[in-house]
Amino acid sequence: MKKALVLGASGGMGYSIVNELISRGVHVVAFARTRSKLEKLFQNQQGITIFTGDIFNLDDLLRAATDVDVIFQAANIPYPEWEERLATFIQQVINVSETRGIKLAVVDNIYAYGRSNGEKVHENAHKNPHTKKGRIRLNVENMIKESDAQAFIAHFPDFYGPNAENTLLHVTLEKVVANLSSMFVGDQRIAREFIYTPDGAKAIVELAFREDAYGESWNIPGHSVITGREIMETLRELTSYDKRVLTVTKSMIRVLGLFNPMMREVVEMYYLNQEPVVLNGEKYENKIGPVPRTSYRGGLRQTIEYMKNQQ
Repeated sequence: MKKALVLGASGGMGYSIVNELISRGVHVVAFARTRSKLEKLFQNQQGITIFTGDIFNLDDLLRAATDVDVIFQAANIPYPEWEERLATFIQQVINVSETRGIKLAVVDNIYAYGRSNGEKVHENAHKNPHTKKGRIRLNVENMIKESDAQAFIAHFPDFYGPNAENTLLHVTLEKVVANLSSMFVGDQRIAREFIYTPDGAKAIVELAFREDAYGESWNIPGHSVITGREIMETLRELTSYDKRVLTVTKSMIRVLGLFNPMMREVVEMYYLNQEPVVLNGEKYENKIGPVPRTSYRGGLRQTIEYMKNQQ
């Protein structure tokens, strides 16, 4: 791989994928909607071409994909738009991959797996999503698998890390960094899985370099599971944070949803805070090698440092 296109380069995982590719000597076309954000993130780095475009515009995608070897699909759209628009833009990406013969690496979440039975989830687990967004993600996954694109799908747990702003943990971290009373979404006693975005980027880029990765689905787990209480204890040790932390319940989100379309969509995914889905990474470990795993303490420390530098 000499040149790659990263869609959603200004987002959390996209940003880390760009940096990982650059570290491996790959020239990157960083694609996003807002040029000012791309420039802020990447203007001082070598080996990056900034491309401002619309993921729903096939001409924009085709121009951005000129002479690239792999497309990394890390772009996303707001929850309220998923039902009408998510499959549309994924089909555009598939079309570019098929017509140009470009390999495709897809960043995906855990929604399609549906409810957990308490055990770690393998890639071959039967997917029976019970939520609207889970069914949408499964439909998108099937679109990719049934296409002629040379593609693979990487499933990740919830993100945290540098520039990962549209995440559950960012809601907590931004208040901690500002030394204000914070909040944590979900019961702080329940252990969940999160992945540090630079680790996820290392894993998906490694897969993209391997011919035998394509045509497959891959689970990329985090370091381990961790409770909200353990996260807050770690943050207090790292920052001397001593403010109150409010637990955000499903009822609270439901009330917010009366006034906010995004919160209305968040409610159905709250089950993941009560019945966490945890990924089994044995396939990656057996075929590729150790899954990159930064400790939560190390990942949170580096994320906080990044956020402070952006102030």
